[in-house]
Amino acid sequence: MNHNQFEGKWDQMIGSIKEAWGNLTDQDLEKVKGKKDQLVGLIEEKYGETKEEIETKINKLLDKLSS
Repeated sequence: MNHNQFEGKWDQMIGSIKEAWGNLTDQDLEKVKGKKDQLVGLIEEKYGETKEEIETKINKLLDKLSS
């Protein structure tokens, strides 16, 4: 999924992201506003997960939204 597609699905993904990473606040998500790289960095910082783990989870969330 390219950057523009990710941004286009952002509003749909917010709930799923909050479910997967419950410590992220509305303010955190407002800061990243659909920018995948910034979201990944934020999750890495708050949760200590690797970039690969985070991207895998994000891609699974996107697949659920697409189906």
